[in-house]
Formats: sequence, C-alpha cells, structure tokens
Amino acid sequence: MGNLRTWTMALVAGAMIVLVLKQSPDAQGSAPVAKQAATVVQPAPGANEPAAGAVVQSPKVVGLPDFSQLVAESGAAVVNISVVEKAQKASDPVEMDDVGDPLSQFFHRFQTPMPGRAPPAHGIGSGFIISSDGYVLTNAHVVADAATVTVKLTDRREFTAKVVGVDKRSDVALIKIGAQGLPKVRFGDPSRLRPGQWVIAIGSPFGFDNSVTAGVISATARSLPDENYVPFIQTDAAVNPGNSGGPLFNLDGEVIGINSQIYSRTGGFMGMSFAIPIDLVLNVKDQLLSKGKVSRSRIGVGVQEVNQQLAQTFGLGIPHGALISAVEPKSPGERAGLKPGDVITSVNGKTVNRSADLPAIIASLAPGSQATVGLWRERKALQVEVRTVALDDEPAVRNARAERDGDSGRLGLALRPLSPNEQEQLETKGRLLVEEATGPALAAGVQPGDVVLGINGTPVSSVSELKREVARASGSVALLIQREEAQIYLPIDIS
Repeated sequence: MGNLRTWTMALVAGAMIVLVLKQSPDAQGSAPVAKQAATVVQPAPGANEPAAGAVVQSPKVVGLPDFSQLVAESGAAVVNISVVEKAQKASDPVEMDDVGDPLSQFFHRFQTPMPGRAPPAHGIGSGFIISSDGYVLTNAHVVADAATVTVKLTDRREFTAKVVGVDKRSDVALIKIGAQGLPKVRFGDPSRLRPGQWVIAIGSPFGFDNSVTAGVISATARSLPDENYVPFIQTDAAVNPGNSGGPLFNLDGEVIGINSQIYSRTGGFMGMSFAIPIDLVLNVKDQLLSKGKVSRSRIGVGVQEVNQQLAQTFGLGIPHGALISAVEPKSPGERAGLKPGDVITSVNGKTVNRSADLPAIIASLAPGSQATVGLWRERKALQVEVRTVALDDEPAVRNARAERDGDSGRLGLALRPLSPNEQEQLETKGRLLVEEATGPALAAGVQPGDVVLGINGTPVSSVSELKREVARASGSVALLIQREEAQIYLPIDIS
C-alpha cells in the first residue's frame, strides 16, 4: 500500500497483466538429483563419412530431462497453504496498486478464492519446508492478512501455522508449524543461473496439490513495476494462482527461488512467470528470525535509465549504469558529493547495469554501512564513499497508522509523511499521503494516494497538526486534498 513509484513502459499488442500469485510449492532434497543426460545421435566411426567439401552438421540432441527423481526426493518438502483472511468490510479501501500509477494496475497480487466464498475471505497458496523443526517459507501476499493459516503436508497431515514474520517489500514470509523430523529443501546459488537452463516449479495451482511444471530460465535480474527491491528470475515454467510461495528448482534439486508473479492478459499463465531469488529470500528470513523485521538502506538519490542518446551525451561507450536525476537534501548522497548528471556504475564492486539494479543493491546493505560507489562524471571514472542510512518509511507508516487507530472514529485516515523526493515527484507542497481511508473519510470520497493539504482552511504538515484541528471541530470538517493535479475540498462528517 501507498507505494509512490512512477513507471513508464510501452505496452504493445494489448494491455498485459502481471499478477502476483497466491500459491503453493514443494521442495525437499537431501541427496543431489542426478541430471539425465540427453541422447546424442552420432554416426558410427567410418560410416557415412561426408564427402569432401560437404557441410558437416552438428550432432542432434534429442530427448528431455527426466524430473521424476527430483520430484520424488524434493516434493515432500512442498506444502499447501490455506488461509482464512481477517474480516474486511465492503467499504474497505483498495490497495495503492489498484489506484495509483496506470501501469501498476497491470501488476497485482491475487489469491485463488475457495468455492462459494467471495475473495478475500479464503485463499490458497504454497510453501516449502526449510528446517526439520517446521519453518516454512512462502510469499508475504499469501499470509499477510490471514486470521488463520493452515499448512497441509504431502502425507495429508495438517497444522495450524504461526506467522513468524512478513516482509511486504520483498514479498517473503516465514511461518512455523509444530512438527519435527520434517523433510526439507536444499538451496542453490541464483548467481550461477543462465538463460536456457531447465527449472521446475512445484505448487498448488487452483488447489491441485503438488503439481509439477517445467520450463527454462528466460532471464535473470528482471525489474517489475512497483517492485524496486527484487531482481526477479523470469521463467516460462507454468505457474498459476495457487502456485504463489512455491519453490523453483534447478536440475540439482536445489531451490533457486520462490514463485511469486505472472505476466498475463487473462489472469492465467501466458508464458512468463517470475520468482524471487533464494539468496535474497534467505537474507530476509534471517532478519525476520533475528529481529522480527527487515532493515534496508538508502542513499537518497533518484535515478533513471541510461539510453543510447544519454550515453553519448555523457561520453559513455555503451548505455549502462543509473543516471542520477535528483539528490535529496541532507541525504547520504548529498553528503558524499553525488549530484545530478553522475552515472552510478557500481556499488562495492558490484556492477550496476540498469537503473533498476541500484535500489536492490543499496537496500541489501546494512544501514550505516560504508559503500564504495563507482561513478562516471564529466567523462571520467571515479569512486566516492557513501554511508547509508535506514530506509525508514515503513516505520513511518506504522506510526501513522497507530495514530489513526486512536482517532479512527473521527476521520478514519491512515497517513504517512512524504519525503522531499516524493513531494517533487507528485508536484505537491503537501506533506501527508493517505495510505488508507475508512469510515467517515471513505464515505466522503477520500482515496489512497490523495495528499492532505489542510483542514478547515488551516494548512497541516503532520498527523499531530491534523489531529489538533480535528479536535477543535465539531459536526463536520472540510479536508483539502490534492488528487493528481487538482485540489479539492471534501466535507467529512465527524459527528
């Protein structure tokens, strides 16, 4: 909710929909799974030798890998997850993904509804066991709003799970069931993935437990709208609603990712699915276990893609890197001397090929750490040291919501402060973004994404100032909001 991101993409041959899947995957593995070698057909020595000058064709490779041993050894660690979500009123607001940037409307997280129930009351997904004492990984969107979570194993045993932690930014969740001696998966190295390699997905598409599909790696380090912190693995392995949270395996029986989203026009699989790399997942899991939350870093710069024309302008040989378009005042970037026109080419020796690479690389660093940033400035390469700070907008949202909860009978707004960079992007002088609108505010027409400017003719720049003005009023108030380029007053009955 409340993500302020602007995305530009040419949608060719019709609007496509990227859907986040609430799903379930299997994964176990103890011994490595041997790959079946493809059969190479070659002529016998000396037989049918080509004539001089004839074109010699390469040997034909026939046959496909046999995944049965992999599934037999790893499938028992894949689980089905069913959830009963927290009760929601018919007037509950939709998420920012549904009302924000136009392209964001094509990227949704969804679940498979149980028969006879209107979503989001019930849903299904997938997960996989990572420890013999019952820790299970899945997608955050599978369990984030659940009142109860039930995990079903392949041997038909069922357990009520506890949600240990949820990280919505990465769409990773860790849950725990009360069982011992469970099968568990093994982990692979996503950095070794290459397009064209075979992979398989195991999960519960549309509720069909332990369904196995196969495909190849289509691409690595894919960036998607509204997903700044995950370099997705793209595959053509068929995944559908219900596969969310399930494992993606390599041919060695190792989990290399969590199936999370699809790109689709219809809501079903259309040849492109996206998985969260397992190294990122395990980093999130470790932080959820140790701290109960995930800490990320920021340096306070806005970046854009470097195209061929910009590369020529800045004297780059080929288009690459992240072009700094804005530097937040008093940010780590400003203190380090970064400025618009710099092109960030690396961080701590890790290459930044595209602008979308930078947020994930910076976010993976511990807040307060020193980062060596490679730059291209004035046709020269140089390095600067930047000390990161915590990406703290999530706590700001939680604090604003806590204040909203105490005042929900008055306005029914959940608000968070806007950063200077966000204000610039929205072209607003307002300081408060509407994250949620319920009760009186929802009835008056306030929407997530609106920017609150003032109340009863008095400008407000903080939640405390807003509450002070509400406390002075009686009957109704006039809330001034900015929605896109328009400013409008909305009367809200607070009696």
